[in-house]
Amino acid sequence: MNLFQRLQGVFFEPKPTFDGLAAKPVWIDALALVLVALIAFNLVVAPYMQKDQLQLMKGNTALMERMGEEAYAKMIERAENPSIVQTLVSTPLFFLAALLLQSLLLLILGRLLSTQGLYVHVLAALIHASFVDKVLGNAVRLVLALTRQSLMQTSTGLALLFPKLEVTSTAYIMMSQIDLFQLWMFGVLAFGLAAIFKISLRKALVLSYAMWFLKALANIGIGIIGMSFLR
Repeated sequence: MNLFQRLQGVFFEPKPTFDGLAAKPVWIDALALVLVALIAFNLVVAPYMQKDQLQLMKGNTALMERMGEEAYAKMIERAENPSIVQTLVSTPLFFLAALLLQSLLLLILGRLLSTQGLYVHVLAALIHASFVDKVLGNAVRLVLALTRQSLMQTSTGLALLFPKLEVTSTAYIMMSQIDLFQLWMFGVLAFGLAAIFKISLRKALVLSYAMWFLKALANIGIGIIGMSFLR
C-alpha cells in the first residue's frame, strides 16, 4: 500500500491496513507526513500561543515575586520574541522522542501477552495511528483556534464542555486529557497491536488504552506542575 492508501485505511479500513503493516512495517513516509502536519499546525497557531502565554505571565505579581524582577523581565522578553527554532526543531524532536518511548513501552507491555512482534512493527503502527490525532485532530483544533483566537482555550476533550473553567486549573488539565482524537487514535492502534502480537482485539484494546492511561497521567502531572508555576 502507498502512503495515501494507508492514510485512508487508518480511518476507514483499519484492520486490513494494520494487518499489512504487521506483515511489512513501513513508516518513514508516514512519519514525514505527521511531522510536516505537526510543524504546519504549530506555525499557524504560534501567534495565539504567544498571546496566551503573555496573558498568563504579564501582570502576574506572584510569579514576579518568586522569580525576581530581572528574571521575570527576561522571561517576558523571550515570550514576546519567540524563537522559530522551537517550532521547527524542538517540538518535532520532542514528539519523536515521545513516539520512540511509547513504542518501547507498548512493546514491553505486549511482551506480557505475546512473544510475537518487533519494535519496528509497534513503531510503524503507532506512527500510522497518529494520523488520527496529528492530522485530523490538529486540523479540527486549528479551526477552533482560529475561531477563538486562542490556543489554550481550544480543546477537543471533555474540557470543551466546561468553557468557564480556568485553563490553569487542575480540573481543566485533567479533562483535556480525555480527548476525542486521542481516544480514537488508541482505539485504532488496537488493530495494529492485535495483528503484531497475534492477540485478540479485546486484549489489544486493553493494552492500547493502558498506554493511553499512562500517557494521560504523565501529561496531567506535567501540566499541573507547569501551571502551578503560573498561579
